[in-house]
Amino acid sequence: MAAIAYLILQQQIIASQGPDSVLKKAVKGDWKGKLSAILYVVAISVAFWWQWVSLTLYVLVALLWLIPDRRIENILRNAET
Repeated sequence: MAAIAYLILQQQIIASQGPDSVLKKAVKGDWKGKLSAILYVVAISVAFWWQWVSLTLYVLVALLWLIPDRRIENILRNAET
């Protein structure tokens, strides 16, 4: 639910800032966020039959986010200069 809530919050911030949003520029190809939400939905769905697959997907999402996502920082740093 946290991943889905994050995606909703992100979209609401972009909508409130308009089409030239700095956040929109930073997350235009947010594959990690979308992939995380999809993997969570799949993990919840298969948990009733294959618990080990579900746990594997949860661990995969956690490992995916071990690599920091610096897009927002880079866009903000470039906007300041």
